[in-house]
Amino acid sequence: MSFSIGTTSVGRGPGGILHGLGDDEDKGRVWDAHVVSRMLAYVKPYRASMVTAFVLTVISAALGLAVPYLIKIAIDQHIVNRDLVGLDLIALATLVAFVGLYASSAIQQYLLSLTGQRVLGEMRSQLVGHLQDLHLGYHDTHIIGVTISRVFSDVGVINDLLSQGLITLASDVLTLIGIVVIMLLMDPRLALLTFTVVPLMVVATMIFARHAKVAFRETRATNASVVGDLAEDLAGMRVIQAFAQEGTEQEHFEEVNRANRDANVRAMTLSFIFMPTVQFLGTLATAVVLFFGGRAVASEALTLGVIVAFLSYVTRFFQPIRELSQLYTTMQQAMAGGERVLELLDTRPGVPDRSSAVEMPAIRGRVELRDVGFAYRSAEPVLRDVNLTIEPGETVALVGPTGAGKTSISNLIARFYDVTEGAVLVDGIDVRDVAQRSLRRQMGIVPQDPYLFSGTIADNIRFGEPEASDEAVREAARMANADEFIERLSDGYETQIQEGGANFSVGQRQLLCIARAVLADPRILILDEATSSVDTMTEVLIQDALDRLLAGRTAVVIAHRLSTIRNADQICVIDDGRIVEQGTHEELLARGGVYRELYERQFVSASAV
Repeated sequence: MSFSIGTTSVGRGPGGILHGLGDDEDKGRVWDAHVVSRMLAYVKPYRASMVTAFVLTVISAALGLAVPYLIKIAIDQHIVNRDLVGLDLIALATLVAFVGLYASSAIQQYLLSLTGQRVLGEMRSQLVGHLQDLHLGYHDTHIIGVTISRVFSDVGVINDLLSQGLITLASDVLTLIGIVVIMLLMDPRLALLTFTVVPLMVVATMIFARHAKVAFRETRATNASVVGDLAEDLAGMRVIQAFAQEGTEQEHFEEVNRANRDANVRAMTLSFIFMPTVQFLGTLATAVVLFFGGRAVASEALTLGVIVAFLSYVTRFFQPIRELSQLYTTMQQAMAGGERVLELLDTRPGVPDRSSAVEMPAIRGRVELRDVGFAYRSAEPVLRDVNLTIEPGETVALVGPTGAGKTSISNLIARFYDVTEGAVLVDGIDVRDVAQRSLRRQMGIVPQDPYLFSGTIADNIRFGEPEASDEAVREAARMANADEFIERLSDGYETQIQEGGANFSVGQRQLLCIARAVLADPRILILDEATSSVDTMTEVLIQDALDRLLAGRTAVVIAHRLSTIRNADQICVIDDGRIVEQGTHEELLARGGVYRELYERQFVSASAV
């Protein structure tokens, strides 16, 4: 079983961390049928719960509307007539209505919360699974913080709409319709007088909605900026401290954070203006009822119970309007979040498995690059006409200046990227014709920057073989020369690893990565400058462990320290995307070409030290 470990960096880019964020933020749509239909697919498995919640919503709305009318009946038919028996019955009916309202609302909220959490979990799991399927090129070109914002913030607001918003919409609409109908039935003239404030409410809501669309779009963009900037600072903390740029980075974060704060203040200000406006209009409607209704009662054109019921309905009338105005913002955010989530889900892997892909059979280890050309971007070729054959069990070293294309060759062999021209074959099989995971299960990589996951040392060693026994883990550590420092630790193999392996040296992390590769037992091994960042004593340990690891395996070794690859079966000198020299260490030295120049330059530098 194979493993591959890599690190992803984030970049601020021209114009700061906002670069690349603004263009895909909220587009301003409040309803997108395509987004809604795609998102509703996540709710479909729970349609029974949602239907039950909707039925309970109807029951809650009906019971809520019934209570003021019951009070009207109590006043007009029983209190006025001093009918205590009838009053008792109405009081009992009102109590039953309140109990039913409480029970239906509680069950509805439980069902919605349960469904919401399940949908939330499934959406995030699918997104994370899809992110793992995307090729490395995607992660190299997307800011980590923004991706995290997609998985948490965008999915969260979508879930709010699906699990709560749509039911709230139904409840508010039913409540508004019910109030209007009941008020018109009780007294059309007073109802129409009361509704004179509705146009003012519509105008206020439209103004709020138009400004809120811009304000909340800005808050989401700045939220993503804060997350992205924080992720970048945490990832680059060593560099920040090494160059004593804490103050500069703090100032930059404060600038981004200040923009986020100001955006949220502007959004909240709109809410603080709109909500009192709604309350004022509600008070105005109450005054209309008291003014005209009171005179109607005095002239005996209306009963007191009607006025009391009207006052109760007026109070309830504006609550759904407030909720609907807030729902407008939630819908607008959810549509924008849905577009971004769907864009991510619809991003096809740059290195997809073909529909005809088969499982890779047991690998012997013959690797061939046949007329390979490759470019990360179409206009910038990285490799040109590369031809290379590695026989089973051979060790081939790739050397050359930085940017020559060495790592690109290793990425093509592991099929992290696809060739632009030519083909990469393993045991005569084009790697594009097999399922990627079946290929990588039989390959291993020891990276230049060793990466460890949180967990124990044992967990990290068995990362490629999760079912491996404790004895197998210890044996792999012994072969990797890691057992000595592990056993000196108080918790041994159960020692907890801090994030990124910060509680271990680079050399110790590398030895653990080698132990991981030993346990995975790959047929093809890629070593990406595995000794470039360690001291001389640790290099001896690593080199000794690598010699044991390479025995009998096909290996591709990327190296800057030429002293470490003298015993390679082949050495390929890569320059400007081409193999310019190829042979053994002695043959290349005797040829007096680029390799000899590189070797002598390193030898002179080492002697000077």
